[in-house]
Parts: sequence; C-alpha cells; structure tokens
Amino acid sequence: MRMSVLLSLTALVVLPGCIVRTAASVVTAPVKAGAKAADWATTSQDEADRARGRKERRAEEKERKRQREACEDAGYHDCR
Repeated sequence: MRMSVLLSLTALVVLPGCIVRTAASVVTAPVKAGAKAADWATTSQDEADRARGRKERRAEEKERKRQREACEDAGYHDCR
C-alpha cells in the first residue's frame, strides 16, 4: 500500500514537468526548423572565405601547371 502511494505521489510530481517540456518542444519545433532552413539557405562569411581560398588555390595550381608545361615545351630540363 505504501509503495503504491509513494509511486503515485512521485508520478504526480514528475509527470507535469514532462508534459510541460513536451509542450514546449512542440511549440518551438517550427521555429527551430525555420532557423535551420535559413541557415542552410545562406552562406556565412567564413564559408564564403573558404570557398574563395579554394578557388584561388585551384587557379594558382593551374597557372603553375601551365608555366611548367610551357617550360618543358621550350626544351628546358629543370622546370620546377
């Protein structure tokens, strides 16, 4: 008997918190989803800087390769 009363009282204390937490999660879910969609749709400054750096490195590598090929085509042996 005492055990069932203790369990009942514990349930009364714990469950309202769970219900409130669940309701808060349901209410904030659309806001979080909208924020995540906006984050995916936009490019941060850091992402833009990284992309620009990659693009510049690729362009530099192409230029080095072009110069090396031109040097080799001219007949030079040490074209580094």
